[in-house]
Amino acid sequence: MNCPVCNRPLKSAKSIAKGIGPVCATKVNKIDNEAPKDQLKMELKVE
Repeated sequence: MNCPVCNRPLKSAKSIAKGIGPVCATKVNKIDNEAPKDQLKMELKVE
């Protein structure tokens, strides 16, 4: 089984179970948690 992101073979049982390698999983998680650059930010002041 290969990583769907980088196409390298998955070696550990944990990676095979997740279906993605640990380095690629970290990169994908980081991308998913970042806001798009063109997204507007709204701040509310509570007084």
